[in-house]
Amino acid sequence: MSSKRPIGLLDSGFGGLTVVSEVFRQLPQEDIVYVGDNLRCPYGSREPQEVKRYLFQIMDFLAEQDVKMIIIACNTATAAGLEAAKSRYNIPVLGVITPGSRAAIFATQRGRIGVIGTEVTIRSDSYRREIHRINPQLHVVNRSCPPFVQLVEEDRTDSAEARLLVRDYLAPIREEQIDTLILGCTHYPLLAPVIGEVMGEGITLISSAEETAREASAILQVKQMLNEQNPHPSHRFYTTGNPDYFCEVGSRWLKRSIEVAGIKLDD
Repeated sequence: MSSKRPIGLLDSGFGGLTVVSEVFRQLPQEDIVYVGDNLRCPYGSREPQEVKRYLFQIMDFLAEQDVKMIIIACNTATAAGLEAAKSRYNIPVLGVITPGSRAAIFATQRGRIGVIGTEVTIRSDSYRREIHRINPQLHVVNRSCPPFVQLVEEDRTDSAEARLLVRDYLAPIREEQIDTLILGCTHYPLLAPVIGEVMGEGITLISSAEETAREASAILQVKQMLNEQNPHPSHRFYTTGNPDYFCEVGSRWLKRSIEVAGIKLDD
């Protein structure tokens, strides 16, 4: 398998750009292909089988782009379909839940971890099961926060409404005396300033993005697929939604100019 092939990433919308940003930082010579399914976002309130169907549609598209690895940069899609995806494709497939769980275990000082995510992710109990697989002694508390994704998708992360919603939804988890909070949706790091303000000092916020990019790097190195001679990498972005809007918001969040093309997937 050629090391010059791109890395594929996908999400229900903008959230996966937090993982893209880390891939840019840690794997600066890699080409990437990213798909945001903004038209059908959010995934978090959909049935897991529906999410899995959408996941495979996008992964089939990425496979057609001849990618060497696929990163499911979406907690909901990871919870719904990662294991099935691993057996469906003959390239490495990486989710975000295991890397995020490991980062939280490393960070916690008192063994009390909170997880916030979409309804599908929280119902799946994927983070608690993964954390307890590694260390069953840790206390884990879950909380679904459905409106957070829409705040990000509509570019309202710095609004008064965002602060009110974050405060209301995080009130129960603040009472649990946690010291570490997993942002169990790749959209949520884009709300991190507000979440950190509400949770207060002494709470470590965990985004799976950094650890996911690190794991991707390790896998590619072991498989001798790192692209180490590519001083001018190319990046392709696709959305099922409005390409102009994705380009405007994505360029601002990534702090670089990007070009975005529209794609249509079967519903």
